[in-house]
Amino acid sequence: MSAHHHDHADHDHGHDDHDDHGGHDHGSLKSYVTGFILSVILTAIPFWLVMGKTFSSSSTTAMVILGFAAVQIVVHMIYFLHMNTRSEGGWTMLALIFTTMLVVITLAGSLWVMFHLNHNMMPTSAHEMRNLP
Repeated sequence: MSAHHHDHADHDHGHDDHDDHGGHDHGSLKSYVTGFILSVILTAIPFWLVMGKTFSSSSTTAMVILGFAAVQIVVHMIYFLHMNTRSEGGWTMLALIFTTMLVVITLAGSLWVMFHLNHNMMPTSAHEMRNLP
C-alpha cells in the first residue's frame, strides 16, 4: 500500500515540474487574453495605416507593416506558444532562431520576387499598354 502511495506522490511531483517551466504561467486565461488583445491591436494598426493612407509611400507602409508583423510573431510565440529562453533546455531559443531565419528568408524572397515581377512584367510605356489584348 505504501508503494502505491509513493508512486502517486512521485506522479504529482513530476506533474508539478512539468507545469512549471521557468515560472512562466502556461495557459492561464490572463496570458491568453493579453496575447489576444495585443494581436488585435497589432492587426488593427496596420489595417488603419493602409486604409487611412497614412504614409504617402507604399514602400514605407510595407516596411511598417512588416515591423508590426515581426512584433506579432513574437507576441504569438510568447503568449500562445509559451516560449522563453529558460524552458525546454534551450531548445526554444533554437526554435526562435530557426523561425526568425525562415521568416527573414520568406519575407526577403517574397519582396524580391514581387519587386522583380512588378519591374519585369509591367508595360513600360503608354504605347505598349495600347497594344495589350
